[in-house]
Amino acid sequence: MNTILPNLNGAGLKIGIVQARFTNEIGSAMVQVAHQKLLELGVADENITLATVAGALEVPLALQNMAASEEYDALIAFGAVIRGETYHFELVANESGAAITRVGLDFNIPIANAILTTENDEQAHVRIQEKATDAAIVAVEMANLLLALSE
Repeated sequence: MNTILPNLNGAGLKIGIVQARFTNEIGSAMVQVAHQKLLELGVADENITLATVAGALEVPLALQNMAASEEYDALIAFGAVIRGETYHFELVANESGAAITRVGLDFNIPIANAILTTENDEQAHVRIQEKATDAAIVAVEMANLLLALSE
């Protein structure tokens, strides 16, 4: 049996990041954490591109355009959707998540969806470090997996 093992070597990979600014403090902190982790994994700084958009509903369109450029091996989505008093939370969380998944499948590109969906700001802040680190690792691992599968 052939087994493709996880490969976390980011050398030569190009990673695109889209950050929603609506919860800018959280998203910016996630970008910083992921940027550092990507560098640790060997992704060159010049191979990391950051685009910012207004909110979580705009993230998929930016990801779609990055994917269509065929310049990236993997993409990452950052932001936070924090529950309010209306149904808007469910709409934004569900629609952005579904659209991000669709972009990845339509363009055959790994997308680490790290848009937090939390009940409050405190929950979001607690998850910044772990979720952003995981997103960087997932992006590199999945980019390498797809490259291995295409060989």
